[in-house]
Amino acid sequence: MKATWEKIEKNLGVLEVEVEAERVSAALDKAFQKVVKKANVPGFRKGKVPRSIFEARYGVESLYQDAIDILLPEVYGEAVDETDIFPVDRPEVDIEQFGKGQPFKFKAKITVKPEVKLGEYKGVEVPAVSVEVTEEEMNAELERLQQRHAELVVIDDEAAKNGDTVVIDFDGSVDGVPFEGGKAERYSLELGSNTFIPGFEDQVVGLATGDFKDVTVTFPETYHAEELAGKEAVFKVKVHEIKRKELPELDDEFAKDVSEFDTLAEFKEDLKKQIEARKEQEGKATRESALVDKIGENAEVEIPEAMIQGEVQNMVRDFDNRLHAQGMNLDMFLNFSGQTIDDLKAQMQGDAEKRVRNNLVLEQIAKAEKIEATEEEVNKELADMAEAYKRTPEDIRNILAANGSLGSLNEEILLRKTIEFLLENSKEVPAEQLEAAKAKEESKPAAKKTTKKSTKAEAKADADKTDEEESKDAE
Repeated sequence: MKATWEKIEKNLGVLEVEVEAERVSAALDKAFQKVVKKANVPGFRKGKVPRSIFEARYGVESLYQDAIDILLPEVYGEAVDETDIFPVDRPEVDIEQFGKGQPFKFKAKITVKPEVKLGEYKGVEVPAVSVEVTEEEMNAELERLQQRHAELVVIDDEAAKNGDTVVIDFDGSVDGVPFEGGKAERYSLELGSNTFIPGFEDQVVGLATGDFKDVTVTFPETYHAEELAGKEAVFKVKVHEIKRKELPELDDEFAKDVSEFDTLAEFKEDLKKQIEARKEQEGKATRESALVDKIGENAEVEIPEAMIQGEVQNMVRDFDNRLHAQGMNLDMFLNFSGQTIDDLKAQMQGDAEKRVRNNLVLEQIAKAEKIEATEEEVNKELADMAEAYKRTPEDIRNILAANGSLGSLNEEILLRKTIEFLLENSKEVPAEQLEAAKAKEESKPAAKKTTKKSTKAEAKADADKTDEEESKDAE
């Protein structure tokens, strides 16, 4: 097999491949074995038709498409490896020659992973993050714990307000006609959670137990169900019960209930250490994000649209998985939020492009610095995953290999090591200092422009002065 690669523009090129006639013949044999099982020829059982009789009846050309389907993926992969390119989208294949006794020739127009021209990536300044725990942060954490351990107490003599949970019946209709999903009984709704159509929860606020009310709302224009989008709906609502959170007292009993400590003082001391550790992790994540973004901005790379759209698909899939972990799914989310899948993808577009850019830049830095994922590091990662999932490392390796994800594990380790390398070679500076430097940098173009005007003015003055002197000499 012969394969040549020629770049025609930016990230687009043409792969030309020529495959030996012997391999074409072998592919035709495989195609015949596949097709003959279904061939109906009088006097022969299916699968027993001789090759010569089959070709005489149907023609050898009837095998060509199946043979191409068998041979093309195989030789395409070999040609990609041979020319050392990295396709990022489906190729546009043009079959130039395929026939019995002939070489197989085709061209494939391919979008490949772009080249990255690195900018500054060592000594990059990142914001220093304080891990000191403020009184406000401590109080907020304690309040969060109180909220988590609060009890819902039934309120009989007060009207519902934001933060309360109301148990309601509702029955919705548009122009007097009920619609699917518009009815429920004894539904628990937390007011202020914004889980219902805008305006619904606000109209339930102020109702008391036993009250009835017609709640009128308008579905968003972008609502996923087209038959309801922009329509006005009326919900007949009955309030069965109102429940309000009752927060526990912050005392030693509370500390015993939520921790292993006997006193509130001991618990608060431990809580402070936990917050410090969390802030340290968050601070590291902040530094990493700022560092990678800045290094990505310093680099030059033209990203193919196919890579961005592929990352958008990955982000949608990850989002759906997170929703499933919370007992929801993507359709439910779109239903509640009144968005379409295209709306969601459009929101993810910018982040997807940044992710692709940053990953490409990190890969290039890893190559430049000869950073690699060692076998020991891969084995440790597999061991950690095995412990988490109560399986053996070999089981995890086989599962990842079967899913085609073993290479992704190597890439994750490589990217993580590259980011650690960049952090070690970065400079932490106060955030306010970075802001001042950024403001100064943003003012530079204006300064240059002013300088340019000044230089022009000086040049004109010099020219005028020269003309004046020449005039005097002439006199």
